Amino acid sequence: MNIFEAIRKDHDIQRNLLDKLINTSGDTDKRDVIFNSLKKELQIHADAEERHYYKPLIDSDLMQDKARHGIAEHHEIDELVEQLEDTDYDSSAWLKIAKNLKEKVEHHLEDEEHKFFQLSGKVLSEKQKEALANSYSKYMKSHR
Repeated sequence: MNIFEAIRKDHDIQRNLLDKLINTSGDTDKRDVIFNSLKKELQIHADAEERHYYKPLIDSDLMQDKARHGIAEHHEIDELVEQLEDTDYDSSAWLKIAKNLKEKVEHHLEDEEHKFFQLSGKVLSEKQKEALANSYSKYMKSHR
């Protein structure tokens, strides 16, 4: 497995949780469980991705701006998660923020899968792609 496959697998988990989240309503256990799962998934994934994907690319002229942009988007996602944490589950604003989060995360995943992966594929060797996948996957497994 290479780093792109490893990350894409986790992107699918995020998409699935986001779809489930916006189909919840009110102050329910279901909303709480899905939100907490998503929150943890986003946090671990962002940490793993920054360490085992973006950090090795930050020195590359081709990828430096993209890596910085990706990390900035992680912070924007964190801010939306914090807004959700500060909003009551049964508030009408909660679902609106959750939909904004879904949009922001999906935009970020699309950017990575359709722009960043292609560019970084030119920068990283096959050996590097596999080594990064191993270290990324180990990090994810130990923090889940």
